[in-house]
Amino acid sequence: MAMPVQIGLDEIISMLLARVDSLTINDENSKSRFNIVARVLYKKGILTEEDIVESIKDEHKMLKELGAIQEEPSDELVQTIADGILQWIKGDVASLKKGMEEYERRLQEAMAKQQAQKPRIDVASPAVLQQLNRLGGKGQGGGKLII
Repeated sequence: MAMPVQIGLDEIISMLLARVDSLTINDENSKSRFNIVARVLYKKGILTEEDIVESIKDEHKMLKELGAIQEEPSDELVQTIADGILQWIKGDVASLKKGMEEYERRLQEAMAKQQAQKPRIDVASPAVLQQLNRLGGKGQGGGKLII
């Protein structure tokens, strides 16, 4: 009877991380190839803004029919998505940087707002808890939940 092979947790984690790294590199490679092909098609006049807008609408219509989304986006949102795609295809670095800065600013504001709304939990030191126990008429031992 063959003995089972033992693999350490660190080896499993290393294998999984290597696989995730490989998938990430493959994804970035695919994105890069797509961007190059899209730029060529745009520069040749084969791919137009109208094509992109129509494709975005088709994609969301299909997603709605599949039940993946509840409703199709508004025309304004579709145009915003198309503008973002076109900025990337055109290689409009200045607009992309501005959009990234705006996104980061909004993200920071949202995080700050969330932190302000997050409930706080304060933990009293053991000395303070003992003092509260003595004031409450209890001797040593027994704890209180303070709300």
